[in-house]
Amino acid sequence: MKSLLGFRKIPSGLRLRCLRNNKPFCSQSRFPQESENPSQEQRLVCGSTSEENPVTSKVSLLAAKPEQKDDASVIDVLLNRRNNPEAALRFYNWARPWRGSFEDGDVFWVLIHILVTSPETYGRASDLLIRYVSTSNPTPMASVLVSNLVDSAKLFGFEVNSRAFNYLLNAYSKDRQTDCAVDIVNQMLELGVIPFVPYVNRTLSALVQRNSLTEAKELYSRMVAIGVDGDNGTTQLLMRASLREEKPAEALEVFSRAIERGAEPDSLLYSLAVQACCKTLNLAMANSLLREMKEKKLCVPSQETYTSVILASVKQGNMEDAIRLKDEMVSDGISMNVVAATSLITGHCKNNDLGSALDLFYKMEKEGPSPNSVTFSVLIERFSKNGEMEKALEFYKKMESLGLTPSVFHVHTIIQGWLKGQKHEEALKLFDESFETGLANVFICNTILSWLCKQGKIDEATELLGKMESRGIGPNVVSYNNVMLAHCRKKNMDLARTVFSNMLEKGLKPNNYTYSILIDGCFKNHDEQNALEVVNQMTSSNIEVNGVVYQTIINGLCKVGQTSKARELLANMIEEKRFCAVGLVPDEIMYTVIVNGLSKKGQFVKVVKMFEEMKKNNVTPNVLIYNAVIAGHYREGNLDEAFRLHDEMLDKGILPDGATFDILVSGKVGKFQPIRAASL
Repeated sequence: MKSLLGFRKIPSGLRLRCLRNNKPFCSQSRFPQESENPSQEQRLVCGSTSEENPVTSKVSLLAAKPEQKDDASVIDVLLNRRNNPEAALRFYNWARPWRGSFEDGDVFWVLIHILVTSPETYGRASDLLIRYVSTSNPTPMASVLVSNLVDSAKLFGFEVNSRAFNYLLNAYSKDRQTDCAVDIVNQMLELGVIPFVPYVNRTLSALVQRNSLTEAKELYSRMVAIGVDGDNGTTQLLMRASLREEKPAEALEVFSRAIERGAEPDSLLYSLAVQACCKTLNLAMANSLLREMKEKKLCVPSQETYTSVILASVKQGNMEDAIRLKDEMVSDGISMNVVAATSLITGHCKNNDLGSALDLFYKMEKEGPSPNSVTFSVLIERFSKNGEMEKALEFYKKMESLGLTPSVFHVHTIIQGWLKGQKHEEALKLFDESFETGLANVFICNTILSWLCKQGKIDEATELLGKMESRGIGPNVVSYNNVMLAHCRKKNMDLARTVFSNMLEKGLKPNNYTYSILIDGCFKNHDEQNALEVVNQMTSSNIEVNGVVYQTIINGLCKVGQTSKARELLANMIEEKRFCAVGLVPDEIMYTVIVNGLSKKGQFVKVVKMFEEMKKNNVTPNVLIYNAVIAGHYREGNLDEAFRLHDEMLDKGILPDGATFDILVSGKVGKFQPIRAASL
């Protein structure tokens, strides 16, 4: 291929003839034409300016054959037009169809460097980079393009223009190539190139949207390190990231830093700061920010902002402030939404001020906003807890009449209220209705199961288990535990074991409470052997024995007269430090059970030893244990020690009861009648 110098040997007449016969070059450009005057177009393309002779080597290049146009020749022409970016762009667009794509070589980057030198061609540079990034296949690596920019600037004598890097960042962020955009920002920061804040904000926004919150914060920190703080948009993004991470204190720090550097917060920034204050329950600061917003008339508090503070005030139990804020919001011409109204109703209900709650509810019905399911839930729950079941049912039916479908919560709340109020028929009637309509779930069924079992209606409970399975409401472990407990209370251990076997057949895994029910049932039937077999079965099933089970075993051993075994088990657990492993701390309840058993046997010496052991294990004896020890000393004739222990109780803040005074005054020891026991 001939060099550019070869074109200069073409006779001047031929050069001019070629120029006159050539079409306007901009007609082949992808950009809008800027001139319909051929002579003017020729002057622009050929560089016919006051500094440049129109008959130059550039004309020779235009007359040459396509295969003669190599990259070096094109770059030479572009460089000669570096002070005329529009002419350089027209030449580039003319040469592209002849030469093919220049975007894989230095030609493209030389053009970008030229275009970013003039405000008139900034947009052209940005558009070219957007097209390049979005149409390249495969997508070019960000690091490669940055290297191309840097290398071409050094090679062809351009100053590094931050605008070129920023337009490249803009191209990646617009094409939603967030990782590449992050790479561009990081490389710009390493090169000391200042990124444009709007482009960085778009990248930070993309990171926040995809929950890459840590990465977004790290990127911002690197920006701050080179003195780029960002604008209000940047602050908003960082605050949103912190709030999404449930770090409201961090969001307030971001807000404070923005104020310190002189930022003028807008309504959105104020709103985010108020939300953060409400999450930390810093209502003093939230109200202060609200006043600030109102003083700056351009920053009017929004409905969302007011609602945040109202909710936080109700949560803190400050109904006076909540009502004041509601009135202030309405006086500002901002309507109250259903969230704020429901929150106020909740606050009134917590204060047991049902009159105010109902007044607000009826006002909502008349003036809006319309009550929703949550609003009804608050009132139904409060009426049910107060035992006002007729009122609860009234609102339940009102809800249906308004086209709001009652939820499982509503049905469950009313059923529990009926059962608590001993209105069993009404509860069962509502349960049957919900069961038939398919609204009842396993939780509602378990509530009825529990009630039937407590009433001893085991046949009905067993029948309900079958109905649940037929309706596709799979009974869970709680369901079976209820029925097992009922059988154990009736001392029908065979039936309890049958229910246990059925549960295993259904693929349900028993929990600690399941085994506690069986163990307790066996002990109550004085069946120590089967109780311990259940314990063995539990451990062989790789189920860790927890505190509830250990307490059940110790209590059961004492009930069947095996106090020594219970005491031994407790001692072994303490020695092996198994309490920590099972989440149990030996407390006065466990010791009371053992002391009670020892006292019944008259084993006073062992009672005293357990008493000392409790103190050693930092367990404070309760009044029952003190009474047992005082009674033992009294029976042994150790009156001084008995009264000393009485004083010790008072010093520890343990109030003596009637039994204590009976023992000390009259020698009555009630159920504790210890006698001298053999040595331990």
